[in-house]
Amino acid sequence: MSLPEPEILNQLISRVFRIEDVTSLNPQTQPGFLMRYRGQLLDEDSASAYDVLAGSLDPYLISPYFRVEDGKQVIYLAPKQPDPKPDNPSTNIILFVLTILSVMMAGVQIEGPIPEDFLGQMTVIVRNIFTGRPFALSLMGILLAHELGHYFMSRYHKTPATLPYFIPFPFSPLGTMGAAILMRGTPKNKRILFDIGVAGPIAGLVIAIPVLIYGLSLSTLGPIEPNPGGFLEGNSLIYLLAKFVVFGQLLPAPAEPQGILYWLQYFFTGRPVPFGGLDVFIHNVAFAGWAGILVTALNLIPAGTLDGGHVIYSLFGEKAKKAFPYIVALLVGLGFAWSGWWLWAALLFWLGRVNAQPMDQITELDPNRKLIAYAMIVVFILVFTPVPFMLLAP
Repeated sequence: MSLPEPEILNQLISRVFRIEDVTSLNPQTQPGFLMRYRGQLLDEDSASAYDVLAGSLDPYLISPYFRVEDGKQVIYLAPKQPDPKPDNPSTNIILFVLTILSVMMAGVQIEGPIPEDFLGQMTVIVRNIFTGRPFALSLMGILLAHELGHYFMSRYHKTPATLPYFIPFPFSPLGTMGAAILMRGTPKNKRILFDIGVAGPIAGLVIAIPVLIYGLSLSTLGPIEPNPGGFLEGNSLIYLLAKFVVFGQLLPAPAEPQGILYWLQYFFTGRPVPFGGLDVFIHNVAFAGWAGILVTALNLIPAGTLDGGHVIYSLFGEKAKKAFPYIVALLVGLGFAWSGWWLWAALLFWLGRVNAQPMDQITELDPNRKLIAYAMIVVFILVFTPVPFMLLAP
């Protein structure tokens, strides 16, 4: 593309920025960028300054990028990215329907003996498929709320994003691996990145917590006995509190009264399994609420492009990257209690080292958003489940 005359660009930049020096960039050393201006914004309201500059450069098909380098404010100019092509929602719809079926299969309630052969088991599941509706409605409602929180916030901030992609996972305890939307545009600043990232967990929890409480009210208490094919769902602080609200005691309750050290060990390691004690015989609706809270916790892990990664990057900027090795090390350590964390550590090490980079990195979170960001860190502590599943093998 041919750039406007330097005088025109300098005039537009100088409306919002005190220019100290200008550099024409080599695309081979600074891929994608055309010009660099170093100096200082004239107005402390960097978000408004960005909007003014972006609007004045738009007729020339140029986008500004605000950065801070070596303590100096910098503006880069780059060719404006073309608008993304319209989505074809057919893939989203097909995956959504398949996920509903898969989750219904996971929630099937079967009375009587279960055949040992695969074909017989599938026949029984298909015959009873509609008994999985309460579980599917509860879990899919939570996941849909989470993803639509992201989607509608993206639409509100005019940041292109796809419709949710649901991931069916047949023959698993939940029937799904969750869902995701893909941002097809770059968020304008950290405030918008934060809003999009935090909207999903908040929307999901607004549905998940009432579902959990209602499901627990449908559940019963019973003894914990060895079962080669059984498992106990793990505890987060919020799940412990929900069981206490409904049943008036901390569960699972060991056969004999125990002190704080026992509860700390059990919470972080899932050991020892309190055989002979008392726990919830969890209703499918409560299990869906529990799963929704687990999914929220996984998304709030403060790394990379996960929702939690957006939160801490928006709050702390580049400093947030320093926490990444400690987060991976923590998951590796928790993997000795539940091996699934090793897979998560590997995924984060592979995919989670890069944070989303908004176009304007000068604008920081306002006080209200900072308060919400710190609150979401507390929420992560409350919903995190150190040991999601504990086998009941004798």
